[in-house]
Amino acid sequence: SCSLWVTMLRLFRVLARLRGCRHWTKITELSARLSSTKAAPRFRRMDYQDAVCTLNTLQTNASALEQVKRERGHPQLQLQAMRGFLQRAGLKVDELDRLNIIHVTGTKGKGSTCAFTEQILRNYGFRTGFYSSPHLVQVRERIRINGQPIGKELFTKYFWQVYCRLEETKDAHGGSMPAYFRFLTILAFHIFLQEKVDLAVFEVGIGGAYDCTNIIRRPWVCGISSLGIDHTSILGDTIEKIAWQKGGIFKPGVPAFTVKQSDGPKMVLQERAEEIGCSLSVCPDLEEYQSEDSLRLGLAGHHQRSNASLALQLSHTWLQRHFLTDPASSSPVEFSGVSPAPAFQPSPAMIKGLAETEWPGRNQTLKHGPVTYFLDGAHTTRSMQACVHWFNEIAPQHERNAGGPVVRVLLFNATGERDCGAMLKLLVPCLFDFAVFCPNITEAIATCNADQQNFNVSVENMLTRCLDNQQSWRVLNGQEEKPEAELLIGGGLPLVAERHRDTLVFPCILSALQWISQGRDSVLSDPNKCVIPVKPSINAKAALLREAVNIHVLITGSLHLVGGALKHLDPALNS
Repeated sequence: SCSLWVTMLRLFRVLARLRGCRHWTKITELSARLSSTKAAPRFRRMDYQDAVCTLNTLQTNASALEQVKRERGHPQLQLQAMRGFLQRAGLKVDELDRLNIIHVTGTKGKGSTCAFTEQILRNYGFRTGFYSSPHLVQVRERIRINGQPIGKELFTKYFWQVYCRLEETKDAHGGSMPAYFRFLTILAFHIFLQEKVDLAVFEVGIGGAYDCTNIIRRPWVCGISSLGIDHTSILGDTIEKIAWQKGGIFKPGVPAFTVKQSDGPKMVLQERAEEIGCSLSVCPDLEEYQSEDSLRLGLAGHHQRSNASLALQLSHTWLQRHFLTDPASSSPVEFSGVSPAPAFQPSPAMIKGLAETEWPGRNQTLKHGPVTYFLDGAHTTRSMQACVHWFNEIAPQHERNAGGPVVRVLLFNATGERDCGAMLKLLVPCLFDFAVFCPNITEAIATCNADQQNFNVSVENMLTRCLDNQQSWRVLNGQEEKPEAELLIGGGLPLVAERHRDTLVFPCILSALQWISQGRDSVLSDPNKCVIPVKPSINAKAALLREAVNIHVLITGSLHLVGGALKHLDPALNS
């Protein structure tokens, strides 16, 4: 267990970030009691939010940031550092072999592929682990047992086990602690080993070759979903460079599968498979599988069909190895050129698994009375193309049954190095009546929802990005710019900044949703939710929303935005 002083030092670091948080009083009292009692029992009784608040300090850990800067020039150091952290946490790399891992990367669709794969194998009765990112509402969504986010009590217990081991050893390692994603990856390994899962599905974070999940030495099968341009500052500025990174998860003798790719990245993946020494197969179209009826998918969108095909190949290959008498003695499959994967006949468990798969925030529809929300975390131009295709198919179906005028609203935000202009350009033909922009802040009034705190980006930067997106939208729609933005709340953070009648910028997700719904969504009208006041002049602009028979809202551009919206729209996700 952690020593008293280590515990108190870490607590005070957390407290420095949590002034105004609802846990401030409780944690202050706890830290005071620690000065006269043994640390370990008190430390273990800290609750889930305390664990998440402590986890959040790893987002901006100074030594971790310095470490990331050093490693960018020497990416192989990332895996070396990860092995060191794993060892300090009390784990060995060869222990991970016992998890019977399926390892999946890609630019878009890798999370959906993992979700299909996990559901299929769970339908066979296996106890599954599933590690993915990012989370939508609560961080424990990233680590799932049998399809469900790990419970708060188990998360808290295992969190402190790993955190204390790392904290106790940091002085001997230059004060270093793993950054946020690295820590969660180590935690997932620890949880899956402790919970004795039969298999674990691991989604790569970014890239592949130097992603911290790539300390996995012996997965049972690897998969690569559709490739595109993303994270160029880390992975490279061409799709071929990105393909090289993704192919880095291949392992000698371990079968690998990919969906159909364009010639450039396909050639790179072929070269990586030959270099590393593994087989590489291309998945068939979903229509080619030998099924009496067309395979039904639980996830909407035509692009999910290639993800489902990849999942069928991954699960089928895993099952073939599992049902061998001695899986460890199975012959490695070496490279012999890229070959088409066979279109076999899916079992009833596979068919059922594909149909039952759920993956919130991706092509998801929520109907709340007269307000219908279409949520998709598309954040690249390719995924936005798929999102627009899906929205243009499904929204008219709802509109035909409306029986009166329908107003379309876009709620958009994008983060990081995303090409917002290119994504917004794809959205213009959807003919939105309003375009609303807001940062990925769930609500302007702090309630210490630690799961969705992000210390890596300032509020000022987030709002500036929203204003830039608003201006891009106006230019794309041929609207002239006003000389100055009108700030509708004086002093401090503006509640709404607007430059044109049909574009608005709000300071948080809740205020945007409340304005869009105009009191017509009973979930958002919950008396427990704070209603953020808006100037009468802005409410007057919402007459169209109040008079419409239905309001259709597309929420897209960022999974974090979608997650923040779901926090308010689906209360079950907060439990």
